[in-house]
Amino acid sequence: IVVPDQIIDKTFRREGSFFNDYGAVHCEMAQPFCGRLRQAVIRSAGRADVTVHDGGTYVCMEGPQFSTRAESLMHQKWGGDLIGMTAMPEAKLAREAQICYTLVALVSDYDCWRETDGMHDKQTLLKEIIGNLNAATENAIAVIEMTLTNGSELCDESCPCRKSLELAVWTDKKV
Repeated sequence: IVVPDQIIDKTFRREGSFFNDYGAVHCEMAQPFCGRLRQAVIRSAGRADVTVHDGGTYVCMEGPQFSTRAESLMHQKWGGDLIGMTAMPEAKLAREAQICYTLVALVSDYDCWRETDGMHDKQTLLKEIIGNLNAATENAIAVIEMTLTNGSELCDESCPCRKSLELAVWTDKKV
């Protein structure tokens, strides 16, 4: 599993704000995931004896189709380490709602940038992907359970996530 620290949003059909009808509300997103929550998840992975990769850039695409090879190579050149169809607009909406949020990404395969060796048929490759996803799911459940039960405080009012609207509302509230 990977606990990314950055995200590239390529979505375009999803409602991306709670404030679309309100006016100018611009939440800072330089750090799209809660630093405190990210570290709690990473520490919990160690306690659960689960290998976790700390950091990486997650590319969120629209889907439901997968990337073309050209898109996959472009994502790599952009600095993308992972690609998926979730996490956006969730990260933006969590920030607008002043909720601490992080992502536990389950890695299943190499996307289409990596050519297969030609020795495996598509059914064998699909079984491998499903096996990877099942193993990653078990690991993620163990990490999340450890995070929720280890007794550490995951969020408090001093967290920047909880204050994200302080400078974000630019429209006069009287309007």
